Amino acid sequence: MALVKTTLTNAIFNAFKSQQSKQQNPDDALKDLADKLATAFDDYIKSGTVNTTVTGSSVSGGPVTGSGTGTIS
Repeated sequence: MALVKTTLTNAIFNAFKSQQSKQQNPDDALKDLADKLATAFDDYIKSGTVNTTVTGSSVSGGPVTGSGTGTIS
């Protein structure tokens, strides 16, 4: 799946929005915000798909071609 910038933007917005009404220690609020942002970036990056194509020669001298699709973990 392609990375969707809007998804990341919404997650970041929601992380900041969730801090607006908090009445807590500023350091605790910053740590909570940092955790929410880290989760947003982690989820965004891991939502991408990697596509690759391999070409070359095998050990026995024959041609090698292939492709693959995978997730980011």
